[in-house]
Amino acid sequence: MKIRRISVYQVPYRLKDRDYAWSGGHSMSEFLTNIIRIDTDEGISGFAEMCALGSGYMEAFARGIPAGIAELAPALLGQDPTRIRAINALMDNRMGGHQYVKSPIDVACWDITGQATGVPVVTLLGGRHADDFHLYRAISQGSPSQMAADVAKYRDEGYRRFQLKVGTNPDEDVARVLAVLDIVKPGDVVIADANTGWLPHQALRLVGALWDRDYYVEQPCATVAECLVVREKARQPMVLDEVITSARALIDAHAQRAMDVVNIKISRVGGLTKAKQIRDLCEALGIAMTIEDSWGGDVTTAAIAHLAASTRPEFLFTSTDFNSYVDTSLADDAPKRTHGRLAVPSAPGLGIHVDEKRLGERILSIG
Repeated sequence: MKIRRISVYQVPYRLKDRDYAWSGGHSMSEFLTNIIRIDTDEGISGFAEMCALGSGYMEAFARGIPAGIAELAPALLGQDPTRIRAINALMDNRMGGHQYVKSPIDVACWDITGQATGVPVVTLLGGRHADDFHLYRAISQGSPSQMAADVAKYRDEGYRRFQLKVGTNPDEDVARVLAVLDIVKPGDVVIADANTGWLPHQALRLVGALWDRDYYVEQPCATVAECLVVREKARQPMVLDEVITSARALIDAHAQRAMDVVNIKISRVGGLTKAKQIRDLCEALGIAMTIEDSWGGDVTTAAIAHLAASTRPEFLFTSTDFNSYVDTSLADDAPKRTHGRLAVPSAPGLGIHVDEKRLGERILSIG
């Protein structure tokens, strides 16, 4: 089997609810997602998605995807997409960094390989541990009362894990966390996610004020060293997200005993191949994980579902369903949440069928 053509589509998304706001004054209500299709000479096509959370969140931006894939595609044509590790080695040789560009190529190759072998990607990633799994809901930054109301709303919909967007003035953030902690029920999980927004002294004020409360602190500061300052003073478990960019970054952070949980974002690390590598290391090292991505819709949610369901349940801290946040569906058979849980597709490959009529015109086609 050989790669015959690589195409890119761009589709606009809007949030169903109010703007999504987080630290640093960032706020989004619209997204431009990239859908990648790889066609083979045997008639099998694989799909993948990369949706950047704006241009200021991580080293990724939506309009950079087509340019990056145009750079890689000539070397990929004629390659066997089922030789996924070889594809990754080739991409790393041709382009340093830019993992968000390589990620959809990698995921589409997993989709093709699953279809070619007649098994779902969850099987290829190590086997299905669960038919469905629990989800978290990200709570957009707002007033304490608004965030508490949002948690109450989503709790009624079945969610039991809530990621609160904080990372601004510590006094305001303490009020936000307290407002939510006052309404959650036993068994609920609350995560105060600063998205690198605090300096250490600001984070220390929050963990000091909430010393005896039950919640998680997520990525309070920009670096592992700064997060360690907070971890040494906090009683709460520490989640690292933005600094977990590779297997090496994970190993370095673990060597410093910097965290209890990590977030693995598929596109940040370069696709399912490298995400699986990090996942397997986490299981070996005893680190719990949130399996997710930067953002997305149906295709991203399907990829997340396969990786999450192939993770040992005791290590799966939580995951998410981005297609429930946006107003556009591209695959009617994509997994959809039910009572705060997400089922895993069972058909071969990613197990979904993208409706190409909803993608619009190709903005890039090579091959």
